[in-house]
Amino acid sequence: MPTSQTRPAPAPLLKPGETVVLFDGVCKLCNGWARFLIRHDRQRRVRLAAVQSPEGRALLAWAGLPLDQFDTLAVIRDRHYWVRSDAVLEIIAQLPRAWRPLLLLRGIPRVLRDWAYDRIARNRYRLFGKYDTCLLPDPDHEQRFLKGPL
Repeated sequence: MPTSQTRPAPAPLLKPGETVVLFDGVCKLCNGWARFLIRHDRQRRVRLAAVQSPEGRALLAWAGLPLDQFDTLAVIRDRHYWVRSDAVLEIIAQLPRAWRPLLLLRGIPRVLRDWAYDRIARNRYRLFGKYDTCLLPDPDHEQRFLKGPL
C-alpha cells in the first residue's frame, strides 16, 4: 500500500473524498500523463491541477511541498497526500481493473521505486521536452481540472 503523509486539516478546494493529481503543467511527460488519466479514468475519480495554477500552488502550500521547484507528482485526498512513486501507485489504484496488475510494483521497495522515479523526474525536460507555458485543457476536459474560489 502506498504510504501517505497526513496533515491536520483537510486539503483546501477539495470536496470530501475527492482526489486531485498535481502535475508540472509545462512538462511534456507530465501533460501526457494527465491526458492518459483523462482518457482512462472513465469514472472520473481523479481531478487534475497544474502546480503552476493558483489551485495547484494552494495545494502545494497545504502539503508543505516546495512552491518554487517541483519535481514530483503529487496526489491529494482529504487530509492525505502521496508523492513520487507512491503517488503513481495511488493513481493506478484509482484506474479501471485492467491497470491493476501494475500495482504489483508495490512489491519493489520504495527506496528503489523512488530512485527510478527521481532519475526520470530530474531529467524529464531533457528526455521528453518542455512547453513554454502551461497548456490549457480542452473545453470538453475542462471540468476534469480543479477550479477553486481563490
